[in-house]
Amino acid sequence: MRVLATAGHVDHGKSALVRALTGMEPDRHEEERRRGLTLDLGFVWTGPDADGEHLAFVDVPGHERFVATMLAGVGPVPAVLFVVAADQGWQPQSLEHLAILDALGVRHAVLAVTRSDLADPEPVRAEALRHLATTSLGAVPSVAVSAVTGAGLDALRAELTRLARALPAPDTEADVRLWLDRAFTVRGHGTVVTGTLGAGALRVGDRLVTGDGSTRLRVRALQCLQRERTEVNAVARVAVNVHGAPDGALRRGDVLLSPDRWLLTDLVDVRVTGEPAADLPRRMSLHIGAAAVPATVRPLGEDTVRLTLDRRLPLRVGDRAVLREPGGGRPPSAVTALDVRPPRLDRRGAGRARAAELATATGRPDAAAELRRRRLVRRPDLSAMGVPASAEPVVGDWLADPEHWTRLRARLTAEVERYARAHPMEPGLPAEAARRLLDLPDRALVDALARTPAATELLCRQGRLYAPDRTRPALPPPLRAAVDAVRDELERAPFRAPEADRLTALGLHRKALAAAVTAGALLRIDDAVVLLPGADARAAAVLRDLPQPFTLSEARKALDTTRRVAVPLLEFLDARGLTERVDDQRRRCRPQRRDGGGRESNPPARDPRTPRF
Repeated sequence: MRVLATAGHVDHGKSALVRALTGMEPDRHEEERRRGLTLDLGFVWTGPDADGEHLAFVDVPGHERFVATMLAGVGPVPAVLFVVAADQGWQPQSLEHLAILDALGVRHAVLAVTRSDLADPEPVRAEALRHLATTSLGAVPSVAVSAVTGAGLDALRAELTRLARALPAPDTEADVRLWLDRAFTVRGHGTVVTGTLGAGALRVGDRLVTGDGSTRLRVRALQCLQRERTEVNAVARVAVNVHGAPDGALRRGDVLLSPDRWLLTDLVDVRVTGEPAADLPRRMSLHIGAAAVPATVRPLGEDTVRLTLDRRLPLRVGDRAVLREPGGGRPPSAVTALDVRPPRLDRRGAGRARAAELATATGRPDAAAELRRRRLVRRPDLSAMGVPASAEPVVGDWLADPEHWTRLRARLTAEVERYARAHPMEPGLPAEAARRLLDLPDRALVDALARTPAATELLCRQGRLYAPDRTRPALPPPLRAAVDAVRDELERAPFRAPEADRLTALGLHRKALAAAVTAGALLRIDDAVVLLPGADARAAAVLRDLPQPFTLSEARKALDTTRRVAVPLLEFLDARGLTERVDDQRRRCRPQRRDGGGRESNPPARDPRTPRF
């Protein structure tokens, strides 16, 4: 199916023409037929042509009071049947409708000069073609017709068929964004909505979400051209029976979406054509699809503005829309969405800086440009903005601008080195602190930066970042002297750990001891006992010479130490798998296993209190 909208001044014969083309009545309301005036949108279609294609028409009202309704009809439609009457010629609403089509960027049209039986159509045809040629429609085919006599209808059908065949093929794999032009309740069936499906596909059983994201719906049934369908591909006029919407909750201007695929925004930066940005009123209406949403206009540059919408809309980069003053006091302006997730402008001069940034934006989805502008962004968020990305994520689904990623890596290395200089007893920069310093949105990005190949590779251990040569702190001279004093004492009596008073006198307070342990200069047995590195293996070797099993008292004597040291030391050996309890009073050394080189070994169970590097 191909879908066209009508356009043109009131009483120029748009409804009569599609009635003659299709044999169907586009005016649904009795008042419309009684007054001979289209007040609402009408929907009719032709039978299949030789290729099996149907042509569907969205018939719009031409009266100036119903321009908003006209916009709802033409918004989602890719082509138009533009109508001008031979006996009335070019009129004000002809001009306004054309301006709207131009603002929306419509490029496909056929001109029909109606009532050719009442006046010479050629002067009107020539004038209308001149007007159309200056817009996005450009040069279009034209036919003089009469809905009364039937003259020219066959020629018009032929032109419409050629137009339909020339329309771009729709993307049936695209995310669904169905703008609703009707919504009503059918007894026994619930809510039914209609609209023009411009891209994607709908199937019975599909899940959809309302435009405010508040309600999830299920497609209960589908109709296309009044026939039940299980699946409808774009482009098509569809009627969708949805389950999950309360009666009366949906109305014209609402939208149904593929779940989790669209970005809902009430803030958008756009490029304006048709009028200088500074001359726009502060309050206007944004028309997109079938929606009309009041918006506050903030000029940024000569042709760029920021729109703050009264309600959120599913917008994507490159979307075309119309800005119109309520009441139609001035010509409509075309807008192209440049950024649907723009930064806040809170600082003085931020508006001018933003205008300079947007000056080079084209409105065409460009993943590389978006990455340069945003620096870091999740792939699903970029897709929801309408910008497909081919770059590989740096971690998870995070995409990064290559130059920004390189700068972040350099900054992270500098911060790690600065922290090591400022904290010589604990040189590892906490990863969470690094995230805050670099203003990163996700801790995983810090880990990915540390793993990025570079001249200086960073190491991440136990939630801290180190330069390769600083995984153990270099102890400052006073601390080194205190540690050397303890080591001298322990060399003479390996298992007589210094008392707490002795450690304090040497300046080995809790933090200093932790630094010494981290540096590998001392081995922490528990909070009050430190020995030389390797003392655990040395103690196990001594205990292995005792008759097995042995008591605490026997172990204390063999090690020449006190109960204060022996108790936590034996528990430490238990935890490392060097010894094990036999009962409440006795232990034994665990049997040694041989490693691949024939050496005896006891792979220890790691003490969680001991740092591992």
